[in-house]
Amino acid sequence: MVKVGVIGLGYWGPNLVRVFGGDARAAVVGAADPLADRRALITSRFPAIATFSSGEDLIDADVDAVVVATPLASHYDLALRALRAGKHVLVEKPFTATALQAEMLVSEAARRGLVIMVDHTFVYNPAVVRLKEMIKSDHLGELLYFDSRRINLGLFRPDSDVIWDLAVHDFSILDYLVGGMPLAVSAVGVAHINGQRNNTAFITLQYTNQFVAHIDVNWLSPVKVRQLLVGGGRRMVIYDDLAPDSRLRVYDCGVDGLAADDADYRKRVEYRFGDMWAPYVPSTEPLTELAAHFLDCIEKKDTPRSGGEAGLRIARILEAATQSLRRGGIPVSFAAAG
Repeated sequence: MVKVGVIGLGYWGPNLVRVFGGDARAAVVGAADPLADRRALITSRFPAIATFSSGEDLIDADVDAVVVATPLASHYDLALRALRAGKHVLVEKPFTATALQAEMLVSEAARRGLVIMVDHTFVYNPAVVRLKEMIKSDHLGELLYFDSRRINLGLFRPDSDVIWDLAVHDFSILDYLVGGMPLAVSAVGVAHINGQRNNTAFITLQYTNQFVAHIDVNWLSPVKVRQLLVGGGRRMVIYDDLAPDSRLRVYDCGVDGLAADDADYRKRVEYRFGDMWAPYVPSTEPLTELAAHFLDCIEKKDTPRSGGEAGLRIARILEAATQSLRRGGIPVSFAAAG
């Protein structure tokens, strides 16, 4: 039985308490938050869970694993303290405020033989897992592009801009689907409300073999959209997280280039049109899958799917996107991003 403690009981923390409490291999024995009303809410729902007013007190208690679901600025200090206390750690996204902090946490966990994992929930979404299987089996052919829109009205956050809040999801999906770091990142964005952080951003990531990714994130959209398109040389897939009956749609269509030296352009490009189908996608909750995976990794000493190394790669991408945005969209290469 893994004894779990959750630090941070705001928006996301209670969900983490719920999913870990629902796994027979774990027991949530502690929860911490400086606000008394949040602690009282947990006590009313889960009377057996001890509550603490500080994360440090919870870390010092009798727990095997610590879940950090606090504002970004506190992630590093709490995770490092937990690792040094011999606890396994799961950190809410974004992993850390800087890539250097991520490097130090990865190093500390490795030195102590502990599991450190990032809550990149979409990596555990059954639709994304199925999409990964399609790519791995070459069902789509050579990957050409990734185009994502993640937009809605609000929520403005005091500790991060729209890139660190929303685009981090797409960065984690990209990292899982294609692996490896991009060659360069460019970003432009705007803060339309004085005194607030950037609420709109457009990010481009350039990879090898002419694969390119574009991400559109926005807190000022009148509608909520969670859709991405992955284009392959053989087939293309739309993933719509808000379409309950067809979250994945596969299109058997594309463009074939013929002889490049043909004088007639129409003879050099041939369009293919085929069927569209929606593969079956299980309806399991991604957060439940994530919690189960964290426990699996603790029990089996496995490397997590969204482990510290993945968190480090994404921290580097986030930093590069921020640098590019500050420079007016000039691409930042990863040879120069540090």
